[in-house]
Formats: sequence, C-alpha cells, structure tokens
Amino acid sequence: MSALVSIKNLTRIFDVSLPWLNRLIEHQPKAFLHAVSEVSFDIEENTIYALVGESGSGKSTIGKIIVGLLAPSEGSVEIGGVDLFRESDKAKIEATRNGVQMIFQDPYASLNPRWRVRDIIVEPVEARGGDGEGLAERLLEQVGLSAADAAKYPHEFSGGQRQRICIARALAAEPKLIVCDEPTSALDVSVQAQVLNLMSDLQEEFGLTYLLISHDLTIVQHMADRIGVLYLGRLIEEAPRDALFSNPKHPYTKMLIDAAPRLDGFGREVEPPTGEIPDPINPPTGCAYHPRCPIATERCKAERPQLRELDENRVACFLAV
Repeated sequence: MSALVSIKNLTRIFDVSLPWLNRLIEHQPKAFLHAVSEVSFDIEENTIYALVGESGSGKSTIGKIIVGLLAPSEGSVEIGGVDLFRESDKAKIEATRNGVQMIFQDPYASLNPRWRVRDIIVEPVEARGGDGEGLAERLLEQVGLSAADAAKYPHEFSGGQRQRICIARALAAEPKLIVCDEPTSALDVSVQAQVLNLMSDLQEEFGLTYLLISHDLTIVQHMADRIGVLYLGRLIEEAPRDALFSNPKHPYTKMLIDAAPRLDGFGREVEPPTGEIPDPINPPTGCAYHPRCPIATERCKAERPQLRELDENRVACFLAV
C-alpha cells in the first residue's frame, strides 16, 4: 500500500511577541511558540490515520497545514507526490488541493447561516467551474438526509444533521483525503456513533483516506488503522492501532490510555494524571514530558530523545522497552 500523504520534519512557529513598543518599554524579548516541531509520518491510501494528544499538542495545527489554511515554517507536506509548499507548478498544486477537504469541529460555526444547504454543498464544485445540478440532493441522501433538505437553512437542523451536511460538502469535491478535526466532539454520544458509522461506510464506498484528529481514545480505537501520539508539538509515539493499545511504549501514551474511560473499568484503581502540559513558549529542556514522567532520569532532563523503531512502534523515549 502506497503513502498518499508524506509529512517530513514539519514545523510551525508562531510569533506571539508583544507589540514592538510594549517590548521596548518593558524590556521584553520576542516570544515564539513552537506549535509543531519536526513531525514526520505517512498516511497510507484508503486508511484512517489518527493524531491524539492533549489540547495544545499541535493536532489541529497539523490538520490546518495539510489543507492549506496555514503554511509550515519548515518541513514538507506531500500529497500524491506533490509538495504543496515547494512545488513550482501552481496547476499541479491546485489539482492536488482540490483532492483535500476538511470536516471542522463545530457544526454550528462551519456552515454559513445565510446560505441554503444546496448552495453550501455545491460551492466547492462551482468555485472550480463544475456543474452542481442535482449534486446536493444526491449527496444529502448518501449521508442519510432527505433531498428536500437542500432548500433549508442550517438553523433548521440539529448538530448531528449539520455535521452530515458538512460531510456532504466535503464529498462534493470528490476528495482523496479528508481531514477530520474533532468531527464528533460537539455531538451527543448516540449521534457520535451515527456520524462515525457514516464516515466508515463512506470510506469504503468512495475509497477515502482520513486524517482523524481527536482527543477521544474510544473513537480512535474504533476508527483508526494507525495512530500518532503528539506531546507539546512533537510526535512521541506511532504504531498500528492494536499494537498501541495492547502494548504502548511511551509513558505518556500509557497515561492517556489509562486515563480514558472504559466500559469494563468499574472499580479499577488508576493513578490520576499528574501535572499540566508545559508552556510551549518556554518548553522544558530534554524530553518535554520529563516534568510529569514517573520514570524520568537525568538523561531525560538534558537530552531530547529521537524516534526509534521498537517492535511495531516508533517511540521517542530512552527507557521504552
């Protein structure tokens, strides 16, 4: 199976400095936030790759870079062999971008309240000069809604129905890759299951590839083929789904899995997670997780571990076995 998406040493730095005059008066230096640091991974075609981690770990930033909403500070993003930020052929880049769509986290904020559903769905096609006649009605039926809903406005739908409209809009452009940024976090649990099952069915029907961004390990375990774990902007572990959940190597991954709710977890005693994610503007030296790690050594505090192969996993930890 070939890689549809190849990300190499992806880095995104934000300048979060105070205005020039404030820095001059307060004698403050410039401040930079490393949202993503040297992240590399591949997404195989017709698979679901999940990125997990706490808030502030860089998941959404990576998703926005892939769809072109942000540019990387360093590194490359290749989709179908085309480097979206280094390729000189603009026509090739545009053709590649047409094959990438995004499902946003909030179904209430991602739909234009002044547009009818038909106009929302066909916009990606008509913007490229395509024919959207009957497209919205057909896609609405494919995502479990009625063709008559095309004449309605977003405020006439529930959250789950709105997210189905977002999925229909993403499908309108016939994408190869869909970036799903917390696609069910704003929905009730019962509706979450419906949307996830719909996404699975559509993947099989259209041969889609998903990048699933989530903090919910229950969803990730149900959906993903391969999982990358992010901490403070760095990829600290990557593995196939079954290998990651049955034998996590990194202490942070173990903490995430232990902290996740489980149906069979009544009465189990688990040490609660300790500490907060560090300040990304002033991160710790060495391994960023060492202030919270129960097995950290002096080497962890001084030296940053690199990803290394360990069984089926790639893990950035000196002590992983």
